[in-house]
Amino acid sequence: MNWQQLKKILAFYGRFTLSFTQVGYLARRVFWSKFVPDFRGQRWLVTGGSGGLGRQMVLEALRGGATVVAAARSEGKLAELRAEVEASGLTGLATECCDFTSTADTERLIERLVARGQRFDALMNNVGVLNDDLIVTSEGREASFVSNLLSHYQLTEALVAKQLIGNGSVVVNVTSGGGYNVPLMTGTMNVTDPKRYNGTVAYGFHKRAQMVLNQHWRDTYGARGIDFFVMHPGWADTAGVQRSLPRFRKILKSILRDAESGADTAIWLAAKRPPQPEEESVWFDRAVRTAHVYPHTRATRETPQSLVAWLEAELARGPR
Repeated sequence: MNWQQLKKILAFYGRFTLSFTQVGYLARRVFWSKFVPDFRGQRWLVTGGSGGLGRQMVLEALRGGATVVAAARSEGKLAELRAEVEASGLTGLATECCDFTSTADTERLIERLVARGQRFDALMNNVGVLNDDLIVTSEGREASFVSNLLSHYQLTEALVAKQLIGNGSVVVNVTSGGGYNVPLMTGTMNVTDPKRYNGTVAYGFHKRAQMVLNQHWRDTYGARGIDFFVMHPGWADTAGVQRSLPRFRKILKSILRDAESGADTAIWLAAKRPPQPEEESVWFDRAVRTAHVYPHTRATRETPQSLVAWLEAELARGPR
């Protein structure tokens, strides 16, 4: 690591550590009015719903009276979620086993949802992963790219096209503050060369693309009465952080956010549907924030349209 890289790291953590951890959440919460969500009569789909922030979203939605479809890769973890929900006296949970690193498995989930024909009031695009080592899927794609971005696009576009989300629906996309470090660059998002792969860097580019994609959906489908929000949860002590960022967790463990504080803004957005500026933005701790904290992230030749065209071409190519 050279001096310039070290300076960037120190500047990033110096700027965001207090804000993104539990310290910032607790300080801001003092000024919020009491909030009891009411989701009665609503039907939700939560991806990555078996653990971490997704699990918290599922539980909060159920407590608010919604019926919820929790989709995740591990049937074992979904079984644990079902048992937890039953033990707590909550009702309304259904589960779907889906590997979101596979476009084929995501397509099979879409087919099952379409066959049932039940509309969703809320789609929580939460599934995601930060991999330390390169994992190339059986379809020939880098696994975290598919989980973090391509499956979100595939699922959301299909549900809109099949009218399973429409007027009155809300889509909440869960991004990360790691996206603040990089511009939109499609060429860095599906790296399958071990010599070029860096999991943390790849994750940042995926999360930047999520911000851009959310704005595209707002511009494209907002007239249909669908609300799109992108939020980041701060730094929460999730299983992914424990697995992929052990040094980061060791240093900050005492002040990392819990699942409740990490998922809070996603639940609040789904309930309140607040107005937002026309330009690209990100929600954090119940307030709208800029999508660019550094000037260099605006410097890109890519556009929302080029991102969408690239994702469409990637889906059209199918397995490699």
